Amino acid sequence: MLTVPFAGAPIFTRTRALRPTSKVLPEHARSHNRALVLQTLYTAGAQSRADVARETGLTRVTVSDLVAELIVEGLVAELGQREDARPGKPATLIDIARGAFQIVGIDLSEHEVFRGAVMNLDGRIVARAELARDGATGEAAYALVDALVAQLLAAATITVLGIGVGSPGVVDPVGVVRSAPNLGWSDLPLQARLTGATSLPVHVANDANVAVLAEHGATDLDDVLLIKIGHGVGAGLIVGGRPVIGGGFAAGEIGHVVVGTDGGPRCACGRDGCLEAWISAPRLTAQLAELDGTDAAGASAREEILREAGRRLGIVLAPVVGALNLSEVVLSGPAELLDGVFHEAAVDTLRKRTMAEINRDLRLRMSEQAQDIVLRGAAVMVLSGQLGVS
Repeated sequence: MLTVPFAGAPIFTRTRALRPTSKVLPEHARSHNRALVLQTLYTAGAQSRADVARETGLTRVTVSDLVAELIVEGLVAELGQREDARPGKPATLIDIARGAFQIVGIDLSEHEVFRGAVMNLDGRIVARAELARDGATGEAAYALVDALVAQLLAAATITVLGIGVGSPGVVDPVGVVRSAPNLGWSDLPLQARLTGATSLPVHVANDANVAVLAEHGATDLDDVLLIKIGHGVGAGLIVGGRPVIGGGFAAGEIGHVVVGTDGGPRCACGRDGCLEAWISAPRLTAQLAELDGTDAAGASAREEILREAGRRLGIVLAPVVGALNLSEVVLSGPAELLDGVFHEAAVDTLRKRTMAEINRDLRLRMSEQAQDIVLRGAAVMVLSGQLGVS
């Protein structure tokens, strides 16, 4: 098996922009400039060495040296000569070795199943797998993850660059799940255990933090707040092109913020009125299932449940939007719950609770990446951790 050199610490351990864009000081130059060359090729596609030098601002000698190293490592490939009508010897095109690697992504955020996929370096899914969770927690839940990873590795057809995992709960920079109550995990060294089982690079982060990487890649916005509503509720935040995780690795843990002072439903954490108790997918689904939706009264009750849930989300988001002056907030979760009355109530509440003249362009929208958002974000996390690109 080809060994892929490790390009640096995982994406969430560094307070850096997601994409390198310029050369840096000599003491950091080589690793940064490697990533800069790879990022340029990843984004622009096939280029000549001279093209890469112009794009990056690096000298041609430096680019040639780095490209030679990357070719030996199997990360860059020569594609042949460019068809060029200009005089002189045609330039040789180079690109990321896109056909040499695949990535395994795992999404543990859903209530009923654990999902996974094998993807190419451009994020296209080439194989899928899922395992029913059946309420598994603790070691039983980890055993399912281990089995899902093994199934996906067996489905991979070429060298696997790495494994990315989006897990609910608080996850530290070395992939220890500090706390994931819904899975019964506390201080589980998920990254280390999967690395030991597979002998591959593994990157683990909170599922909302992983999802926002996919959304950032799709929109290229410098500031993105993504609200992930599934088994629990969390937020992923990128500000100025940099992921925000907080000093205790719990930035975005909005699910256990108590909404208002009027009590509310009992939460799994033991308190009343947490946002998760109001709007998590299992909670809303259970409430709606109790209604008779065949008559006008049932339809009205359904709308009221979703409207109140959306209003509670708007209450929590308003100070965040105001403090960061965000122009766009993205929702990710079951469209049948979030799109419509829920969405309208959240937008209305946000507008009423923030300054209109500052936030007149504020937009709350559904993500277009549906249930694959965590899987695609996991691929971004591996690309950044292993190659320094996104």
